[in-house]
Amino acid sequence: MLLFNAFIWGTSWLPFRALSEHGSHPLWSTVFVYVCGVALFLVWRPRVLGELARHPKLAALALAAGLTNICFNWAVTVGDVMRVVLLFYLMPAWSILLAWALLGERPTEGALLRLALALAGVTLVLKKPGMAWPWPESQADWLAIAGGFSFALTGVLLRRWRGTPATARTFAMFLGSAIVSAGVALAAQAAHLAAPPALANWAGWLPWALGLTAALLTGNMALQYGTAHLPAQTASLIMLAEVVFASVSSVALGAAALATGTLAGGAMILSAALLAVLMRR
Repeated sequence: MLLFNAFIWGTSWLPFRALSEHGSHPLWSTVFVYVCGVALFLVWRPRVLGELARHPKLAALALAAGLTNICFNWAVTVGDVMRVVLLFYLMPAWSILLAWALLGERPTEGALLRLALALAGVTLVLKKPGMAWPWPESQADWLAIAGGFSFALTGVLLRRWRGTPATARTFAMFLGSAIVSAGVALAAQAAHLAAPPALANWAGWLPWALGLTAALLTGNMALQYGTAHLPAQTASLIMLAEVVFASVSSVALGAAALATGTLAGGAMILSAALLAVLMRR
């Protein structure tokens, strides 16, 4: 089940790019997917609104999840997919710093070593020939890094508030993704950074949007089932397969370019993530 979820997210760039080609900006595509998700969630469990109202602190979790989705979805639509996914998976490094700041978990020597390894890897991914200092060079780079940070924050907040009902936490993430993406889409449209929804071209984008919604919702259910039935270390290892699915599919379909620096940096970033999983034992 977790491998299926990793496949869904690793290949989600395909429908997002198809939607973009039919005139639907990734922000509006994200709005559509998560508004549908919220509606279905309320049909399945209408009392979840009451559960969420009793835990207003979950608003921070909703915001973090919403930022994660808009950054990742936008980045894989406009950028080199493999580069985006690798920069997104800098999240274990962010987790070390956020857990220290928000949970009071002082980093161990091993954690600092993983942080250094991940940062060295991202330096190689960002470095281009003739570049004096490696720095995010595109909108997609910045979005991928911001998305990884937001995802790490989401994980830390889930740990901090694990005493709240699981359904309330899950719904907060769905609702936050819908609200935040809608707000950012409207702001981006006002700033002429995103086109309005291509309602007139609904026949072209609607099948892709419905298929993407079904895939992401099914993937989320698979994630919930898998994480409930497998040890955390095993689940985290399997979820790293997302990088493999994204890399193979994007290179095969010409949405990513193979470069020595990217491969070497990616290996270091993934090694840091793998060590983070193994050290939990």
